Amino acid sequence: MTDLPIVYDLPAAQKTWQDHLLLNRFYPPLTQDVPRRSPMRELISTVLSHRTTHADEELAYDRMLEAFGDWAGVLAAPTAELAHAIRTTRWPDTQAPRIQEILRRIQAERGEFSLDFLEEWPTEKGMQWLNDMPGIGLKTASLVLLFNFRKPVLPVDTHVHRIAQRVGLIGPKASADKAHQVLLEQLPKDSLALLNFHKHNYWHGQRVCLYTKPDCAKCPLKGICNYYLEHYGPATAEAIAATPEKWDTAWGALPH
Repeated sequence: MTDLPIVYDLPAAQKTWQDHLLLNRFYPPLTQDVPRRSPMRELISTVLSHRTTHADEELAYDRMLEAFGDWAGVLAAPTAELAHAIRTTRWPDTQAPRIQEILRRIQAERGEFSLDFLEEWPTEKGMQWLNDMPGIGLKTASLVLLFNFRKPVLPVDTHVHRIAQRVGLIGPKASADKAHQVLLEQLPKDSLALLNFHKHNYWHGQRVCLYTKPDCAKCPLKGICNYYLEHYGPATAEAIAATPEKWDTAWGALPH
């Protein structure tokens, strides 16, 4: 990329937009044609995913449904047996009763194991309803509402949060919960733009802007990134010219 911007003192909102534009060029653009999974699966899988790899989350989910058949079976299962079924997660003894309480509340309030009603609810009402569930925070609620119902919300996971701090989109001490609010205010209230911002930064944190040893030479954000400036100085013309134009699958498959 020979035309990357080199402007480190941009206001945070302008940096956030530059982050979005640059990663849109680097990673494949996403559409919202079909949700990646059903709303109930999105909700429960995200609960299972806390501090757990995607492979172990998927294994736990599959074992749970294989053992108990459906959501009614999961709810009726002895909690210790459910914990055993999801044992590949980080905290199965905590997650098992939490999942059952979530299912119990959904059934009691809605009469069925379905979140489809959230399609018609205002965003704020849906967010509050989900946040009132045990173990459901802003990230999980935002994932369900954005991925399944195209609501204009922004999930901030550890990767999005890390990049936002390193680049300078948020303050160095801003929490993930605070980042949800700050970044959302800096981006258009458009679900497709928010989906791409989330997924592109998520992929970037998984494959380039790693927690340890980030691959800054490959990064298209180097010309606006505070971390790059601090560790390498202002990006040179040579460093900009050497930046790959697009994500190369030779570097590894992108996460889910």
